[in-house]
Amino acid sequence: MKHDTIVVLDYGSQYAQLIARRVREANVYCELRSWRATVEEVMALEPKGFILSGGPNSVYDPAAPALPDYVLRSGRPVLGICYGMQLLAHHLGGQVVGSKKREYGLAALFIDALDHPLFSGWQMGEDGERSGSRRIQQVWMSHGDKVEALPPGFRVLAHSENSPYAAAADLDRGYYAVQFHPEVVHTPQGRLLLSNFVHRICECRPDWTPANFIDEQTNAIRERVGDGRVVLGLSGGVDSAVAAALVHHAVGDQLTCVFVDTGLLRSGEAVKVVQTFQQEQGIKLVAVNAVEEYLEALGGITDPERKRRIIGEKFIRIFEREARRLGQIDFLAQGTIYPDVIESAGKGRNEAQVIKTHHNVGGLPDDMQFELVEPLRMLFKDEVRKLGTALGLPDSIIWRQPFPGPGLAVRCLGEITWERLERLRAADAIFMDELERADYLRETTQQAFAVLLPVKSVGVMGDGRTYQEVVALRAVTTEDFMTADWARLPYELLAVASRRIVNEVPGVNRVVYDITSKPPGTIEWE
Repeated sequence: MKHDTIVVLDYGSQYAQLIARRVREANVYCELRSWRATVEEVMALEPKGFILSGGPNSVYDPAAPALPDYVLRSGRPVLGICYGMQLLAHHLGGQVVGSKKREYGLAALFIDALDHPLFSGWQMGEDGERSGSRRIQQVWMSHGDKVEALPPGFRVLAHSENSPYAAAADLDRGYYAVQFHPEVVHTPQGRLLLSNFVHRICECRPDWTPANFIDEQTNAIRERVGDGRVVLGLSGGVDSAVAAALVHHAVGDQLTCVFVDTGLLRSGEAVKVVQTFQQEQGIKLVAVNAVEEYLEALGGITDPERKRRIIGEKFIRIFEREARRLGQIDFLAQGTIYPDVIESAGKGRNEAQVIKTHHNVGGLPDDMQFELVEPLRMLFKDEVRKLGTALGLPDSIIWRQPFPGPGLAVRCLGEITWERLERLRAADAIFMDELERADYLRETTQQAFAVLLPVKSVGVMGDGRTYQEVVALRAVTTEDFMTADWARLPYELLAVASRRIVNEVPGVNRVVYDITSKPPGTIEWE
């Protein structure tokens, strides 16, 4: 099935992926491409419209990212967001200048064209009518430059106190531009604006749905695999779980999953993975108990990067060993998702500091002669979850909170021992239990966990002095995991969790709560 497609051209915005996600949420297929992408690469997608993302540059800088000629030549509608708006204005004969008063954060938007399809369905703000405009409650601005003069053919659609042209359009040529960011949650009606653009203006069909995707990928996998055998490294995480369910839906027992119990999983997870996939889903599963191998390899290691590298290498070697025991294997299935594809495409083009090293099956050695099957490579995480639900996976798998590839090794700070891992598992299970009891999982906190610190503190239990380890609790709220804020959990919830951990977990006499946002911190401690 050929889907109507929107192409988002990425100009370096931290929100570029979010734009594509919002379009997908409107049930329209969307792909993110660099502004440097070739005309052949982009136009092969047969886009029905383009969205130009924001970015950190100024359009009047000599080295500023450019607007590809094919975008305007295509005759398709174009929506410029922030830098994208300035790029359109600059390219088409308008004027962009550095603003004396920069605009960052929430701003009031006044719509000057109440009947324009871009703003169809937007609700009137609390201030009601004002000088022939309607004041929308809020939009999110993040810009230092602004459009001072519109290009010929454009008319103003909306303004803010600092941006006389906060939204503008050339209806005859199908060019639309907004200075604010409709893709972020801080612009409450922004999703509706993007939906209006793709549905009303680009006239895209809303056919990007889990049911359609399952049918398409089932046929594609069957055609690709034929009578071949497939192996998949199952971690129990959302991505590999949904990939396993989809490939099994397509080729049945031609798929064998390999699950490696590293000893670094959360309480009960190893048993849950085997039960869910082997017994409930009927998938052929090889479960490998590698706990002793991992503990031996990690003995005495405290540096987090060394932990990650050791765990990644050990996983590769064990997976390789088990795959060869299965005999002739033709294909390797992976739970690669779209953000992974985007990140990989950016490597070599942009330089970024390594915050922490990740490991996955993608690091398998070249001498493993498998062909890759990556059925989720065009999906965002929220789409993967919807797909998993449609495939019948339980909520305990679908809504499993993000978990680092190296597992508890990077939440057990300092030396890794079985005793310390069990201590961390018990504390983490109590915290999760209390969050679930208070209905603070899924919607309220997007990621929550316990961390065991390599420090001890003095305490008093009964009439005796204790000198035991410290547990830190971490819970964050986030839209996209690129930034995050600490969750304002009720004091009583924290009090109960703390009391239970100290009373029920041997070796812990103090509990603290992490109130660091991202940035400056990361979500994980290591």
